Amino acid sequence: MKIINPSSEEIIADIAEDNEQSIKKKFLELKVGQQDWRKIPLKDRVKILQRFAELLKANIESLALVLTSEVGKPVQQSRNEINGACTRILWLTENALTYLADETMIHQTGLTEKIVYEPLGVIANISAWNYPYLVGVNVFVPALLAGNAVMYKPSEYSSLTGLEIEKLLKQAGVPSSVFYVAIGARAVGELLLNTSFDGYFFTGSYKTGKYIYEKVAFKMVPCQCELGGKDPLYVADDVADVKAVAAGTADGAFYNNGQSCCAVERIYVHESIFDQYVEAFVKEVKTWKIGKPTEEGVYFGSLSRKEQIAFLQAQVDEAFQKGAKILMGGKAISGKGYYFEPTVLVNVDHSMSVMREESFGPVIGIMKVKNDKEAIALMKDTDYGLTASVYSCDQLRAENILQQINTGTGYWNCCDRVSAAVPWSGRNHSGFGATLSHAGLRAFSKPKAYHLRG
Repeated sequence: MKIINPSSEEIIADIAEDNEQSIKKKFLELKVGQQDWRKIPLKDRVKILQRFAELLKANIESLALVLTSEVGKPVQQSRNEINGACTRILWLTENALTYLADETMIHQTGLTEKIVYEPLGVIANISAWNYPYLVGVNVFVPALLAGNAVMYKPSEYSSLTGLEIEKLLKQAGVPSSVFYVAIGARAVGELLLNTSFDGYFFTGSYKTGKYIYEKVAFKMVPCQCELGGKDPLYVADDVADVKAVAAGTADGAFYNNGQSCCAVERIYVHESIFDQYVEAFVKEVKTWKIGKPTEEGVYFGSLSRKEQIAFLQAQVDEAFQKGAKILMGGKAISGKGYYFEPTVLVNVDHSMSVMREESFGPVIGIMKVKNDKEAIALMKDTDYGLTASVYSCDQLRAENILQQINTGTGYWNCCDRVSAAVPWSGRNHSGFGATLSHAGLRAFSKPKAYHLRG
């Protein structure tokens, strides 16, 4: 499999893909290895995963360059991702003993009732390319902490990073028969779906998540899907500093070139501040540098996938034909690499794909609304349900709006952020199940009840 640098279109590596025989061999070794791994005391598994975080930090510069070379994100954003992954690992390891240890529920004369959290067994983690460290540690770290073995399939667009993760996990002390990487594209994914794993954990698009869920349903094992979003943001008329809000929400829309499942994908602004907000938004984005992702100070690197350019262009062209106004950007950047101009659209409405279908790129539509009621109706008009944001000086007002939006996460005066302390979950086409928090730790276990008399 050829690994292409999306910023230069050069082939930077040629690596062997897995096949049916290698997947079967790895799976059988994981089945055996998991039985020994689960017997290792939880406190020792915690130390091993903490050592993994230390190795990530110690090797951050080389890891960031590898990540940037294959996904095209600016190197500083690659560093940020690795540091963010270490923060999540710290929370998960510090709280594993609290949420995965046996729980005594009733203890009285002659009777003890307790819950034991047993590992699922061997799980398949089919992961995403946009944040391979962050979405990866959401799954394989709690899975390993809970005593599972893991077959980790990175996206074919972030395979080199997947191999780096495997190397450092084993260097940290995870046995070789407890974590394996599966290298390849869709054909390898199909092999995993046809293998008897004890759970499937997928991060990616709704279309692929639906396919995986339907394909493995008959196995009656956990299948958790973290899918995309068309995340709305509403700026109310009472915000204290319109310029600051515009700058912060622009970052929420365009960080990582908009290639985030929780990126702001559509913005609604109260009519009384609309013009001021849009002017500040565009002014802010125009100050951000586009260029080679290895250059310091670059905010917009290349897109990770060539195919996304045509998709974004189609969204922009359709919106323009239906009456949208392009305030900046609107087309691909000529030359080597998969670059697309940061694009801001106004005069948009919900007849346009850009306001309904996930863009996953540096394109945003900003729509004027008359009041909270109209904003709520538009925010709810979606098949997705990942996150929603409200900017307002009034917390009660914001929470009242967020309570009416069917999403897994609500933000007040912030956006596009994830914390290990609270669940990360989606609704409707954004998926189901949860990673992170106590829920995400226990997602990789099966509770067993003990009734002990005597």
